[in-house]
Amino acid sequence: MGKEIERKYLVKGDQFKKLAKGVFCRQGYLCFENKNAFRVRIIGENAFLTIKGKTGGVTRLEYEYKIPFDEAKEIIEKLCVKQIEKFRYNYEYKGFLWEVDEFLGKNEGLVIAEIELESEDQFFKKPSWIGEEVSYDIKFQNYQLAINPYKNWK
Repeated sequence: MGKEIERKYLVKGDQFKKLAKGVFCRQGYLCFENKNAFRVRIIGENAFLTIKGKTGGVTRLEYEYKIPFDEAKEIIEKLCVKQIEKFRYNYEYKGFLWEVDEFLGKNEGLVIAEIELESEDQFFKKPSWIGEEVSYDIKFQNYQLAINPYKNWK
C-alpha cells in the first residue's frame, strides 16, 4: 500500500530561489470525488499519473506511476478541465528534502513548502524561511487550488 505523510508550510520571502533551480510543473485533474484526487503531472521531462486518497491529518494513500510524456501532455490538454502550474524547487536541509512550489496563473503569489516524513511525529528542523503550517487546511491542497484558486480568496 502506498502512503504519503506530508506537512505543508507557507514560505516567507524568496530566499528559496537562491538555494535551488526551479522546474516547471503542470498538473491536470481528471477527477476528485470524496476528497480523492486523480491527476496527471508533467514535471521537467517526466510525467506521472497519481491517485491520492482522502487526507487523514497529514497522512493519505498515494499511488504514483510514470507514464509517457506525450500521453500525459495529451491527457492534460484534452481531458483535464482543472489545472495548476507552478515552479518546483527541491532543497535539502538537515537530512530532509523540502519541495517548494511557487504557483503561477490564478494561484500566483502563493508559495508552499512541503516535507515528506516517515511518521507523523517525526522530528525535523525547518529552514528560516518556513512560515505558518497549513497541513490541515484543505484549501492549500493542490486539487483544491485547481478548483478554488488563490486569486479568488480575497
